Amino acid sequence: MTANDLSPESVLRTVERLVMEVAGDELLLTGPITMETSFNGDLELESIEFVALAEKLQQHYGAGVDFVGWISTKELDQIIALTVGELVEFIVSCRT
Repeated sequence: MTANDLSPESVLRTVERLVMEVAGDELLLTGPITMETSFNGDLELESIEFVALAEKLQQHYGAGVDFVGWISTKELDQIIALTVGELVEFIVSCRT
């Protein structure tokens, strides 16, 4: 799989892999990560894990995927409710 494969399904698999690298394999116990999975409620990512995820996303997809810049435009309640699907859509929109 390459960074050029930007179908939502491919991006979802990549995001799932990167989240596992950042947060650990114990997330597998909660079930598969889907487009509806929330970062706060379901995955319970800490802020430091968000930073690590942002770095990994840029390493994989390039500087055009500015996760930190994107999330900084959101209100706190939007960040708390953020889903994997919203992140996948953001990545696809950055790279198309």
